[in-house]
Amino acid sequence: MRAKASLIIALTLGLVMVIASVLPVMAQQDTTPTTGTAQQSTSPVFIKSHRVSVEITDQIARTTIDQVFVNEGTVQAEGTYVFPLPRGVTISDLKMIIDGVPIQAQILEKDEARAIYDQIVRQMRDPALLEYVGTDAIQANVFPIPAGGQRTLQIEYTQLLPVESGLVHYVYPLRTRHVSPLPVGELSIRVSVESNDPISNVYSPTHPIAIDRKSDTSFVAGFETTNTQEPTDFSLYYGVSGEDINLNLLTYRESAGEDGFFVVLVSPPVEVDESRVIPKDVIVVLDQSGSMFGEKWDQARAATKYVLDNLNSEDRFNLVVFSTGVNVYANDMQGLDAVEDAKDWISGLEAIGGTNIDGALKAALDMNGRERQTVILFLTDGLPTEGETVGANILANVKANAPENVRFFTFGVGDDVDTVLLDQLSQNFGGVSAYVRPTERVDEEVSNLYNKINSPVLTDLVLEIEGVNVYDVYPAIDNLPDLFIGSQLIVTGRYRGDADNASLKLSGKVENETQTFTYSELDFRANAGGEELIPRLWATRRIGDLLNQIRLNGENPELVDSIVRLSIRYGIITPYTSFLITEDDIFTQTGRDDVLREAEAQVGQASGGTSGSAAVDAAETTSDMANAPAAMPLPTMTAAGTPGDFGGGEVPATEGYYAPQQPIQIIGDRTFVWREGVWIDTTYDADTMEPEQIVFLSDAYFELLDADERVAEFYAVGDHIIFVLDDQAYEIVPE
Repeated sequence: MRAKASLIIALTLGLVMVIASVLPVMAQQDTTPTTGTAQQSTSPVFIKSHRVSVEITDQIARTTIDQVFVNEGTVQAEGTYVFPLPRGVTISDLKMIIDGVPIQAQILEKDEARAIYDQIVRQMRDPALLEYVGTDAIQANVFPIPAGGQRTLQIEYTQLLPVESGLVHYVYPLRTRHVSPLPVGELSIRVSVESNDPISNVYSPTHPIAIDRKSDTSFVAGFETTNTQEPTDFSLYYGVSGEDINLNLLTYRESAGEDGFFVVLVSPPVEVDESRVIPKDVIVVLDQSGSMFGEKWDQARAATKYVLDNLNSEDRFNLVVFSTGVNVYANDMQGLDAVEDAKDWISGLEAIGGTNIDGALKAALDMNGRERQTVILFLTDGLPTEGETVGANILANVKANAPENVRFFTFGVGDDVDTVLLDQLSQNFGGVSAYVRPTERVDEEVSNLYNKINSPVLTDLVLEIEGVNVYDVYPAIDNLPDLFIGSQLIVTGRYRGDADNASLKLSGKVENETQTFTYSELDFRANAGGEELIPRLWATRRIGDLLNQIRLNGENPELVDSIVRLSIRYGIITPYTSFLITEDDIFTQTGRDDVLREAEAQVGQASGGTSGSAAVDAAETTSDMANAPAAMPLPTMTAAGTPGDFGGGEVPATEGYYAPQQPIQIIGDRTFVWREGVWIDTTYDADTMEPEQIVFLSDAYFELLDADERVAEFYAVGDHIIFVLDDQAYEIVPE
């Protein structure tokens, strides 16, 4: 009999299962160490490219999938194609084409799909598919893929999208943790939306998307990457509302007895009349010292001219340049008729002299008119060398002279800047900090930020939540950033208790007049469920805030302890908590105490100093985390098996075991880490829990799966795992 390749290409990027009609090749390779999915390492078939195009018109979504499969093996691969659908999805108008030839496909109800999943798990001894228990699926015969050849697969289907709390939700199956080690070559997702009603918030809790707003009723969102194994499905929300200021709520709760998590999305209309834009004063404070000479100075002047060219009709401006002394363009604020003259003035200046930061900031504050919002764009490439040179004293002088209407947006050019001074200026005065590294352009960074803050519609925001107790909210609800056209405010926190009729009040100023927007009948869920990635988003922001407090105010053992516990629980690796990968014993109190002492030293070392490359790295990292729009991604791993993003040691492995390239898996709101051949749930406590052992693929194994569908996702991690369910630990052990 001619040999055929037998493999499971369980790609939920278009999930393929290829089941051969002969004895599985992998059954002859029992000597290969496995993690439960490592058996697929011999699979010669991979996805060269995977493109997804989604067109949504008034909640009707048409999804078109285009995949190219390549067989790099020496024998042909053939079998059955199965594509699991998101939970609760009903599809219509299903079409499937392989290499231009239409083929017959069928939709399997969840019970039929479950039978196929069970069959393949038992045959291939791979539990990966069990995470889709409870879902429908698409099934079709697949033409053979010849050795060295490829096949192009196209699928098209239509579905009606659900709406909850004013949010339309689209999900596309994208998880690949159960795939062979071969990554997907090229992946892209494009979602185009047209609505009869205005669209407010657009948000993905799972992937960093680029958003192009075509109008107030349409947008395009895109995600693209290469050589990837995506750990989560693609999830996209968008709000449909005609409110002036739109607000949407997302919640998550693991169980009824635990505190929940929430995300509030706030956005202004995409298009507003120019009369609605709040007039502002813009003061550009520009470092003219000798260290700026050359390309940096040319780019800084170009950035200044960009700001001047993009002022709104009612805006005013002024320019301050500083070196050994301070030079101002005009004695008071100027209108648009002076823009061309100001551009000529800045063109005639050269960079020379020292760095008088204190004098420059005083000059800028002295010209503040106080009657309207004042935006100060402060750019420097060095440490203060003239006048007051102590950063803490400069900050104190600013606090003593800056009124409530001032917003500081700071730009540090290069690494020789006082990151603590720049970050405290922006944080204390409602702005943000940006750092222009040596390989980046000053003008691009300044123009990108200015485009985001150019048109304020609501300032001095305060968010009040009534009817439910909230805590650990980021950013703080009494110190929110201003709201700008085209922007979106994301607030995340914890809540205690439940409320199906809570209300949120958002207050802000429009030209010194306070406006209040009330949103009622909001549901903070009482039972388990919701968007599973919300806890990791909250933990990412909380860790970023804690790291920032340590960096700006000094080390605090309680803060370090919180960082360690959050990092372990939610699988968030920082430059200071690589122990999640490297430490073998984080499941006992003794082990966690050892980790805490190690982390205290790491945090203290990493946060030391206010300038230099390490200080700028720390400033950027903590800022990114504290303001993250989505959960912290898992680190990429190098070919040598070390964390490529953060560093921090080798992946733990024991002789005789296959060590995965990615030693962390995120399953729902749980984190699993790889320890000596076992995937272990970080909620497991070895001191207080005695695991119940269940043999992989035994009757008891499937009985537990039938008893609670939550087990399905845990099973999919591998054939040797420890997880916690309702305070009981279970250990799945290989036969």
